[in-house]
Amino acid sequence: MRISVSSDMDEPVARALVDALRERGHEVRALGALSPGDDPQWAVCSEAAARDVAEGRADQAVVCCWTGTGASIAANKVPGVRAALCTDAYTADGARRWNDANVLALSLRLTSVPVLQEILDAWFAGRPSDDPEDRANVERTTRLDRERTRA
Repeated sequence: MRISVSSDMDEPVARALVDALRERGHEVRALGALSPGDDPQWAVCSEAAARDVAEGRADQAVVCCWTGTGASIAANKVPGVRAALCTDAYTADGARRWNDANVLALSLRLTSVPVLQEILDAWFAGRPSDDPEDRANVERTTRLDRERTRA
């Protein structure tokens, strides 16, 4: 899988994330503070990673900032992106299952390396639900994206 990873700071957990994704066999594109010369501002690098997903250059993305909130907000402004801020494995599983999330947002402050591994395990094991109600909710968010881009 092709995964874009952005971080506004070159923190140990961000480096561990890139390493863990590569160890799992994913092709990783590092952005922001993880790539010398890139703009490390959370809004800039999170948008870039999200655009990679929306425009088909990446299958998924992981966006990081100190709290994870700014990165998730910036990513969610890109039409077609469903970013979820996850601080534990249960939330990551639910984000994939019920929300069909295609971008994982992480807090550099709260995420330890062991918790990161649990989140990634749940994220990659999770599959979008086939439940009609869940699919209808995801479709509604897609319609909201289309309405926003027409406005």
